[in-house]
Amino acid sequence: MRRATAVLALVALVAAPACSKGEGAPRPTVAASFFPLAEVARAVAGRDADVIDLTPPGQDPHGLTELTATAIAGADVLVHLGRGFQPAVDELAASFEGKVVDGLEALPVVDDDVHVWLDPTMLGKIATAVADALSEADPDHAEAYASNVQRYLVQLSNLDRRLVAGLSTCARNIIVSAHAAWRYFTSRYRLEQEPLAGVSPGEPPAPGRAEELVALVRDAGVTTVFREPLVPDGPISALAATTGARIATLDPLEGRVDTGPGGTYIELMGRNLSALRSALGCR
Repeated sequence: MRRATAVLALVALVAAPACSKGEGAPRPTVAASFFPLAEVARAVAGRDADVIDLTPPGQDPHGLTELTATAIAGADVLVHLGRGFQPAVDELAASFEGKVVDGLEALPVVDDDVHVWLDPTMLGKIATAVADALSEADPDHAEAYASNVQRYLVQLSNLDRRLVAGLSTCARNIIVSAHAAWRYFTSRYRLEQEPLAGVSPGEPPAPGRAEELVALVRDAGVTTVFREPLVPDGPISALAATTGARIATLDPLEGRVDTGPGGTYIELMGRNLSALRSALGCR
Protein backbone atom coordinates (compact mmCIF):
# COMPACT_ATOMS: atom_id res chain seq x y z
CA MET A 1 0.00 0.00 0.00
CA ARG A 2 2.82 2.33 0.91
CA ARG A 3 4.52 1.55 -2.44
CA ALA A 4 1.33 2.38 -4.40
CA THR A 5 0.93 5.65 -2.49
CA ALA A 6 4.54 6.61 -3.23
CA VAL A 7 4.07 5.87 -6.94
CA LEU A 8 0.92 8.03 -7.08
CA ALA A 9 2.69 10.85 -5.30
CA LEU A 10 5.57 10.67 -7.79
CA VAL A 11 3.18 10.71 -10.74
CA ALA A 12 1.42 13.77 -9.30
CA LEU A 13 4.73 15.54 -8.77
CA VAL A 14 5.87 14.90 -12.33
CA ALA A 15 2.49 15.81 -13.84
CA ALA A 16 1.96 19.01 -11.86
CA PRO A 17 4.10 21.33 -14.05
CA ALA A 18 2.31 20.07 -17.17
CA CYS A 19 -1.13 20.94 -15.76
CA SER A 20 -0.40 24.63 -15.47
CA LYS A 21 1.48 27.17 -17.50
CA GLY A 22 1.69 28.71 -14.19
CA GLU A 23 4.33 28.64 -11.60
CA GLY A 24 7.26 30.72 -12.78
CA ALA A 25 5.97 31.19 -16.33
CA PRO A 26 6.92 34.60 -17.75
CA ARG A 27 4.15 37.17 -18.02
CA PRO A 28 3.22 38.12 -21.58
CA THR A 29 4.25 41.57 -22.76
CA VAL A 30 2.44 43.98 -25.06
CA ALA A 31 4.49 46.62 -26.90
CA ALA A 32 2.25 49.57 -27.83
CA SER A 33 3.49 52.19 -30.24
CA PHE A 34 2.19 55.30 -28.43
CA PHE A 35 0.03 56.59 -25.57
CA PRO A 36 -3.60 55.80 -26.59
CA LEU A 37 -2.69 52.28 -27.66
CA ALA A 38 -0.71 51.74 -24.46
CA GLU A 39 -3.79 52.87 -22.51
CA VAL A 40 -5.91 50.29 -24.32
CA ALA A 41 -3.31 47.59 -23.75
CA ARG A 42 -3.12 48.34 -20.01
CA ALA A 43 -6.89 48.23 -19.67
CA VAL A 44 -7.04 44.85 -21.42
CA ALA A 45 -3.95 43.37 -19.78
CA GLY A 46 -4.98 44.14 -16.23
CA ARG A 47 -2.75 42.27 -13.77
CA ASP A 48 -1.87 39.44 -16.13
CA ALA A 49 0.42 41.10 -18.70
CA ASP A 50 3.00 43.87 -18.92
CA VAL A 51 2.75 46.85 -21.28
CA ILE A 52 5.57 48.86 -22.87
CA ASP A 53 4.86 52.28 -24.43
CA LEU A 54 7.39 52.69 -27.24
CA THR A 55 6.97 56.49 -27.35
CA PRO A 56 8.49 58.21 -24.29
CA PRO A 57 6.35 60.75 -22.36
CA GLY A 58 6.48 64.21 -23.89
CA GLN A 59 7.57 63.00 -27.34
CA ASP A 60 5.50 63.47 -30.46
CA PRO A 61 4.88 59.94 -31.81
CA HIS A 62 5.44 61.18 -35.36
CA GLY A 63 9.02 61.90 -34.28
CA LEU A 64 9.75 58.31 -33.24
CA THR A 65 12.13 57.72 -36.12
CA GLU A 66 14.82 55.55 -34.53
CA LEU A 67 13.68 52.25 -33.04
CA THR A 68 15.67 49.04 -32.91
CA ALA A 69 14.40 45.50 -32.52
CA THR A 70 15.61 45.50 -28.93
CA ALA A 71 12.74 47.85 -28.09
CA ILE A 72 10.27 44.99 -28.59
CA ALA A 73 12.53 42.07 -27.71
CA GLY A 74 10.54 39.55 -25.70
CA ALA A 75 7.16 41.11 -26.52
CA ASP A 76 4.32 38.75 -27.37
CA VAL A 77 1.95 41.33 -28.92
CA LEU A 78 2.73 44.51 -30.86
CA VAL A 79 -0.02 47.14 -31.19
CA HIS A 80 0.43 50.00 -33.65
CA LEU A 81 -1.30 52.10 -36.28
CA GLY A 82 -0.28 51.53 -39.88
CA ARG A 83 -0.49 53.88 -42.87
CA GLY A 84 2.97 55.30 -42.15
CA PHE A 85 1.99 57.02 -38.92
CA GLN A 86 5.18 55.72 -37.27
CA PRO A 87 7.35 54.20 -40.01
CA ALA A 88 9.93 52.92 -37.52
CA VAL A 89 7.24 50.84 -35.79
CA ASP A 90 5.79 49.65 -39.10
CA GLU A 91 9.24 48.36 -40.03
CA LEU A 92 9.50 46.35 -36.82
CA ALA A 93 5.95 45.05 -37.22
CA ALA A 94 6.81 43.59 -40.63
CA SER A 95 9.29 41.14 -39.08
CA PHE A 96 7.71 40.71 -35.63
CA GLU A 97 7.19 37.05 -34.76
CA GLY A 98 4.42 37.55 -32.19
CA LYS A 99 0.85 38.79 -32.61
CA VAL A 100 0.54 42.11 -34.46
CA VAL A 101 -2.48 44.37 -34.07
CA ASP A 102 -2.80 47.17 -36.62
CA GLY A 103 -5.44 49.36 -35.00
CA LEU A 104 -6.53 50.77 -38.36
CA GLU A 105 -7.68 47.45 -39.75
CA ALA A 106 -11.47 47.26 -40.13
CA LEU A 107 -11.84 50.96 -39.29
CA PRO A 108 -13.17 53.55 -41.78
CA VAL A 109 -9.93 55.49 -42.27
CA VAL A 110 -10.31 58.57 -44.48
CA ASP A 111 -7.45 60.08 -46.51
CA ASP A 112 -4.84 58.24 -44.41
CA ASP A 113 -5.88 60.31 -41.38
CA VAL A 114 -5.04 57.99 -38.47
CA HIS A 115 -6.50 59.99 -35.55
CA VAL A 116 -9.14 57.33 -34.93
CA TRP A 117 -8.45 57.17 -31.18
CA LEU A 118 -10.21 60.52 -30.65
CA ASP A 119 -13.50 58.76 -31.36
CA PRO A 120 -14.03 56.48 -28.31
CA THR A 121 -16.19 54.10 -30.32
CA MET A 122 -13.31 53.49 -32.73
CA LEU A 123 -10.88 53.04 -29.85
CA GLY A 124 -13.23 50.39 -28.51
CA LYS A 125 -12.79 48.35 -31.68
CA ILE A 126 -9.02 48.52 -31.22
CA ALA A 127 -9.43 47.37 -27.61
CA THR A 128 -11.37 44.31 -28.77
CA ALA A 129 -8.62 43.44 -31.27
CA VAL A 130 -5.98 43.75 -28.54
CA ALA A 131 -7.98 41.44 -26.27
CA ASP A 132 -8.22 38.85 -29.04
CA ALA A 133 -4.46 39.00 -29.68
CA LEU A 134 -3.58 38.73 -25.98
CA SER A 135 -5.95 35.80 -25.57
CA GLU A 136 -4.22 33.98 -28.42
CA ALA A 137 -0.78 34.75 -27.00
CA ASP A 138 -1.78 33.80 -23.44
CA PRO A 139 -4.81 31.49 -23.51
CA ASP A 140 -4.48 30.73 -19.78
CA HIS A 141 -5.75 34.26 -19.06
CA ALA A 142 -8.16 34.61 -21.98
CA GLU A 143 -11.15 34.82 -19.65
CA ALA A 144 -9.56 37.67 -17.71
CA TYR A 145 -8.73 39.58 -20.90
CA ALA A 146 -12.31 39.15 -22.13
CA SER A 147 -13.63 40.47 -18.83
CA ASN A 148 -11.18 43.39 -18.82
CA VAL A 149 -12.06 44.50 -22.33
CA GLN A 150 -15.78 44.37 -21.62
CA ARG A 151 -15.22 46.58 -18.58
CA TYR A 152 -13.19 49.04 -20.66
CA LEU A 153 -15.79 49.10 -23.44
CA VAL A 154 -18.38 50.15 -20.86
CA GLN A 155 -16.08 52.99 -19.75
CA LEU A 156 -15.60 54.12 -23.35
CA SER A 157 -19.34 53.94 -23.95
CA ASN A 158 -19.95 56.10 -20.89
CA LEU A 159 -17.38 58.61 -22.18
CA ASP A 160 -19.09 58.65 -25.56
CA ARG A 161 -22.44 59.40 -23.92
CA ARG A 162 -20.88 62.24 -21.91
CA LEU A 163 -19.44 63.73 -25.10
CA VAL A 164 -22.73 63.44 -26.97
CA ALA A 165 -24.67 65.06 -24.12
CA GLY A 166 -22.04 67.71 -23.40
CA LEU A 167 -21.64 68.88 -27.00
CA SER A 168 -25.20 68.67 -28.26
CA THR A 169 -26.42 72.10 -27.14
CA CYS A 170 -23.64 74.54 -28.02
CA ALA A 171 -23.87 78.09 -29.33
CA ARG A 172 -20.99 77.47 -31.74
CA ASN A 173 -19.66 74.37 -33.50
CA ILE A 174 -16.29 75.38 -34.98
CA ILE A 175 -13.03 74.08 -33.48
CA VAL A 176 -10.00 76.10 -34.57
CA SER A 177 -7.14 73.72 -33.81
CA ALA A 178 -3.37 73.67 -34.18
CA HIS A 179 -3.46 70.74 -36.60
CA ALA A 180 -6.01 68.55 -38.33
CA ALA A 181 -6.40 65.85 -35.66
CA TRP A 182 -10.15 66.08 -35.11
CA ARG A 183 -11.84 64.66 -38.24
CA TYR A 184 -13.31 61.59 -36.53
CA PHE A 185 -14.13 63.41 -33.31
CA THR A 186 -15.98 66.24 -35.07
CA SER A 187 -17.80 63.78 -37.32
CA ARG A 188 -18.97 61.82 -34.29
CA TYR A 189 -20.13 64.84 -32.29
CA ARG A 190 -21.42 67.03 -35.12
CA LEU A 191 -18.78 69.72 -34.90
CA GLU A 192 -16.51 71.27 -37.52
CA GLN A 193 -12.72 71.42 -37.37
CA GLU A 194 -10.79 74.30 -38.90
CA PRO A 195 -7.10 73.44 -38.44
CA LEU A 196 -4.15 75.71 -38.88
CA ALA A 197 -1.77 72.94 -40.01
CA GLY A 198 -2.38 69.62 -41.74
CA VAL A 199 -2.75 66.07 -40.47
CA SER A 200 0.84 65.96 -39.21
CA PRO A 201 1.55 68.47 -36.42
CA GLY A 202 4.99 69.15 -37.90
CA GLU A 203 3.47 70.16 -41.22
CA PRO A 204 3.54 73.94 -41.78
CA PRO A 205 0.29 75.76 -42.55
CA ALA A 206 -0.57 76.05 -46.22
CA PRO A 207 0.12 79.46 -47.77
CA GLY A 208 -2.66 81.86 -46.86
CA ARG A 209 -4.17 79.52 -44.27
CA ALA A 210 -3.49 81.87 -41.35
CA GLU A 211 -5.26 84.69 -43.17
CA GLU A 212 -8.24 82.42 -43.89
CA LEU A 213 -8.55 81.58 -40.22
CA VAL A 214 -8.32 85.23 -39.18
CA ALA A 215 -11.34 85.96 -41.38
CA LEU A 216 -13.17 82.86 -40.13
CA VAL A 217 -12.62 83.66 -36.46
CA ARG A 218 -13.96 87.17 -36.95
CA ASP A 219 -16.87 86.28 -39.22
CA ALA A 220 -18.08 83.22 -37.29
CA GLY A 221 -17.71 84.73 -33.85
CA VAL A 222 -15.12 82.18 -32.72
CA THR A 223 -14.05 83.07 -29.19
CA THR A 224 -11.28 80.51 -28.63
CA VAL A 225 -8.44 78.96 -30.60
CA PHE A 226 -6.78 75.79 -29.38
CA ARG A 227 -3.15 75.03 -28.71
CA GLU A 228 -1.74 71.53 -28.22
CA PRO A 229 0.71 70.30 -25.58
CA LEU A 230 3.22 68.89 -28.08
CA VAL A 231 3.04 71.58 -30.77
CA PRO A 232 4.84 74.96 -30.55
CA ASP A 233 2.38 77.72 -29.61
CA GLY A 234 3.76 80.38 -31.96
CA PRO A 235 1.31 80.15 -34.89
CA ILE A 236 -1.78 79.77 -32.67
CA SER A 237 -0.59 82.60 -30.42
CA ALA A 238 -0.21 84.83 -33.47
CA LEU A 239 -3.73 83.95 -34.61
CA ALA A 240 -5.10 84.76 -31.16
CA ALA A 241 -3.21 88.04 -30.99
CA THR A 242 -4.50 89.12 -34.40
CA THR A 243 -8.15 88.21 -33.74
CA GLY A 244 -8.47 88.84 -30.00
CA ALA A 245 -9.53 85.21 -29.42
CA ARG A 246 -8.42 83.53 -26.24
CA ILE A 247 -6.19 80.46 -26.20
CA ALA A 248 -7.16 77.16 -24.58
CA THR A 249 -5.66 73.68 -24.67
CA LEU A 250 -7.22 70.86 -26.66
CA ASP A 251 -5.12 67.71 -26.38
CA PRO A 252 -5.20 65.20 -29.26
CA LEU A 253 -3.53 62.72 -26.88
CA GLU A 254 -0.75 61.84 -29.27
CA GLY A 255 1.64 61.61 -26.35
CA ARG A 256 1.45 61.68 -22.59
CA VAL A 257 2.77 64.99 -21.28
CA ASP A 258 1.82 64.90 -17.61
CA THR A 259 2.88 61.59 -16.06
CA GLY A 260 1.15 62.30 -12.75
CA PRO A 261 -2.27 61.09 -11.61
CA GLY A 262 -5.39 61.98 -13.55
CA GLY A 263 -3.83 61.39 -16.92
CA THR A 264 -5.67 58.40 -18.35
CA TYR A 265 -7.23 58.56 -21.79
CA ILE A 266 -10.72 58.85 -20.32
CA GLU A 267 -9.71 61.56 -17.84
CA LEU A 268 -7.89 63.57 -20.50
CA MET A 269 -10.85 63.33 -22.86
CA GLY A 270 -12.96 64.65 -19.99
CA ARG A 271 -10.66 67.68 -19.82
CA ASN A 272 -11.07 68.15 -23.57
CA LEU A 273 -14.84 68.08 -23.11
CA SER A 274 -14.65 70.81 -20.46
CA ALA A 275 -12.42 72.96 -22.69
CA LEU A 276 -14.77 72.55 -25.65
CA ARG A 277 -17.90 73.29 -23.65
CA SER A 278 -16.38 76.54 -22.43
CA ALA A 279 -15.12 77.56 -25.88
CA LEU A 280 -18.30 76.65 -27.76
CA GLY A 281 -20.77 78.12 -25.30
CA CYS A 282 -22.46 74.81 -24.49
CA ARG A 283 -25.40 74.78 -22.08
